[in-house]
Amino acid sequence: MTNIQHFFDPRTWTLTYVAWDPATRDAVIIDSVLDFDPVNLRFFEESMDKLLAFVSENELAVHGVLETHVHADHITAAHRLRKKLDAKVVASSAVPAIQATFTDLLELNDQPTDGTGFDVLLDHGEVWRAGSLAIRAIHTPGHTPACVTYQIDDAVFTGDSMFMPDFGTGRCDFPKGSAEDLYDSVMERLYTLPDETRVFVGHDYQPGGRPLSFQTTIGESKKANIQLQADTPREQFVQWRAERDATLNLPSLIFNSVQINVNAGRLPTPSERGGRFMKIPVLQA
Repeated sequence: MTNIQHFFDPRTWTLTYVAWDPATRDAVIIDSVLDFDPVNLRFFEESMDKLLAFVSENELAVHGVLETHVHADHITAAHRLRKKLDAKVVASSAVPAIQATFTDLLELNDQPTDGTGFDVLLDHGEVWRAGSLAIRAIHTPGHTPACVTYQIDDAVFTGDSMFMPDFGTGRCDFPKGSAEDLYDSVMERLYTLPDETRVFVGHDYQPGGRPLSFQTTIGESKKANIQLQADTPREQFVQWRAERDATLNLPSLIFNSVQINVNAGRLPTPSERGGRFMKIPVLQA
């Protein structure tokens, strides 16, 4: 059985995972975090340093840095980890659609829209080998068009598609998000997995102030997910998701994060004078 270690970033409620084969020490990292102070416009590597210390202490050979989607609530450390660990950055083959969307929205003139920036783009059902680990990509669009769940042995890493049963599912109001697509993704591609499949979620918002919780099963989700159970009608979920999403504010780091994350964590290209800039649109004059 694959070993899994979690890391929790309380600033962004993000779960990062290291998954590895205990026999060979081959490993991957899933949904890493690069810390960012939006007030002082400062990046720092506290979260990444914890990951690297764990990798070093356990003598792991990290082959891949996996992204479940282009995150809108935190900045990925994928590019920095790629350089430090000589690992591949892996994402969904639908990432170019996200790149094109935000290139247009934010007028990112130098941003590639063909998947450039990522090393491996996986189609639905494709298996990528990370040493002795076999990672199967399960495309689960809805939260974004390029969300992917990774399956390693009996475990799946669902990113923002599905959370702990007492919190539900990810929002679907980002550009080209779709509650209909999310419903189909969960029902047809996740809930058809064996009930005993372990589920590791991308965030835990600790509703009601409960302790951190990040692992459930497909069977438990089918029975107890407060938004989407195995017998939830499609129309009911879509209506509930639309009503809920209409009440939500944008994530505080959305514009900082997406224009870096669409390029796998690379910082913006320096200007002619050497400065690096992130664009923040004015949505209402």
